[in-house]
Amino acid sequence: MTAVLPERSAAAPAPTTPAHVPTDACACGTCAAGTGAADLLARLASAPGGRAAVVAGDRRLTFDELRAETAVIAARLGALGVGPESVVALCLPRGAALVTAIIGTLTAGAAYLPVDPALPADRRRYLVEDSGADLVVTDGTDGSPVSGVRAVTAAELTATPSGAPSPYAPVPVTGDTLAYVIYTSGSTGRPKGVEIGRAAASLLLRELEEAGAATGEGARVGWNASPSFDASVQQWTRLCRGDTLVMIDEETRRDPSLLAAFIDEQALTDLDITPSHADPLLDLLTRDGGPRPLTLLVGGEAISPALWDRLAAAHRSGLLRALNVYGPTECTVDATAGRIDGPGEPHIGAVLPGLRMRLLDERLAPVGPGESGELYLAGPRVGRGYRSRPGLTAERFVADIADASGGRMYRTGDRCRLLPDGRLVYLGRADGQVKLRGHRIELPEIEAALTRVEGVAEAAVILGEDAGGTASLIAYHRGGDATALRAALSDRLPAYMVPSAYVAVDRFPTTPSGKLDRSALPTRVGTPAEEEHRAATGNGTDALNGRAEELIARVWTQVLGAASIGPDDNFFKLGGHSLLAIKLVSRVRAELSVALPVKAVYSHPRLRDLAAHIEELLAARDA
Repeated sequence: MTAVLPERSAAAPAPTTPAHVPTDACACGTCAAGTGAADLLARLASAPGGRAAVVAGDRRLTFDELRAETAVIAARLGALGVGPESVVALCLPRGAALVTAIIGTLTAGAAYLPVDPALPADRRRYLVEDSGADLVVTDGTDGSPVSGVRAVTAAELTATPSGAPSPYAPVPVTGDTLAYVIYTSGSTGRPKGVEIGRAAASLLLRELEEAGAATGEGARVGWNASPSFDASVQQWTRLCRGDTLVMIDEETRRDPSLLAAFIDEQALTDLDITPSHADPLLDLLTRDGGPRPLTLLVGGEAISPALWDRLAAAHRSGLLRALNVYGPTECTVDATAGRIDGPGEPHIGAVLPGLRMRLLDERLAPVGPGESGELYLAGPRVGRGYRSRPGLTAERFVADIADASGGRMYRTGDRCRLLPDGRLVYLGRADGQVKLRGHRIELPEIEAALTRVEGVAEAAVILGEDAGGTASLIAYHRGGDATALRAALSDRLPAYMVPSAYVAVDRFPTTPSGKLDRSALPTRVGTPAEEEHRAATGNGTDALNGRAEELIARVWTQVLGAASIGPDDNFFKLGGHSLLAIKLVSRVRAELSVALPVKAVYSHPRLRDLAAHIEELLAARDA
């Protein structure tokens, strides 16, 4: 008997906007997308069948195999009652199964919700519950994050059907039909789901092509982003034009030396990367003699002038092409693109064709030439809104002041300045949102999580620097201790939202009106609860033993800014994170000429264990 999903209850999320029915006379942005909502999947249907579509470890899928597998998935989803406006939560790691599940879900007419399995269990449960997902797809290691929501495994969806194979025949949908829901950090303390329609995703690919960010035939595109972030959309859409999607595993993506080698081995032509990870990668890239240089799409956070000059120099040398891309999730990934091909002031380029720019002051009046203003974006790539958040949707998706037909524009919260040639310079945020290592973070969400911990009366989080000068989140708290706070947040928030430093205060500074004065909080501190940690462990430098331990302690002191390091100290408990691990490995390689992989820091976080591992590597090298 065919299983049919139950109908939504009255309290379940409903589409933010009514379905759009295109007509021959319609001139809206949705219908202006050419072949409309089916554009991406229609283009996928014509990709050369024998060409490699997905490369993921030992698994290879041609486009014929990809279409066949997604047809099976779509048929099975349809039999489970999944169709247009249904949401399928994909709790799958980065790999071939994730790609086929995304395309299969879209082929069934439904929308997908990415749920990274690496997220804490509470976070995964929230995403599935809040989205009102109809179905959860897992890799079989875990069931549904929410009891009562049906779960199937990727293997069950792709099992070979009996009888004639299912044809690759995407379910017809309109341009406004939901394509995906991606959650971003929430200023109210709760993550919010951004709804994006089919036509907007189709337009994104077309506009990247027009901007020169997706050129040539048969490119090899590295999937570098977490599936839970919108940069991943930019990557899987490249499949639809016949490019090969090469999946980058977690160990490789966080180790610059492994990533540089992977780029050469896989002959990647395109890679999306944040400035924080592009910087250490640049020194390791080599010319591989391929048909065209590597194209780096750099985005997620502001590019420093120093990195801009390095990327421009690499461009002039022929090593690579680099584009600075910017855009909020609410406007379908990328809103602007600018070539990094010469020295000068960093900029985010010009607005892509599917969006229209407004630079406005606090009264929603256009600012003068060269003046700074808040960036508003309008046009067919503006999303539908926030899932089941009508109030927040109305607050951020406002009436377009220049559209008499009643269109909307999205308030980005970013301040920009327009150059005479039409390019935009990013000037920072106008609210409490920050960008850290490519991640968009609402500080109030972390503060809300802190105040839920027993014993914490008050908390504030800022983006500052650790003692080593690296951008980090700093948590100030009244009540509670650093160890308990870190443990509690690690169970509730993604790793990138867990502060590196914790500072206990007796009271918070306030403005004359009695409000928290964030500007009075120090933006540079030492490692988290170092004195508490030292008192609890009794560690000291006098317990160090051997050349490797002394070297690691010295490097940790430099990288972490700690006053003293002991053999039982844990790198990550002292505030270490992925970028500091890269710095640590670089210093060790330079001083000892030993190839220490970044994963060694994760597998040996205790100083004494890491030192012993290095001693083994040195002995093997000398032998």
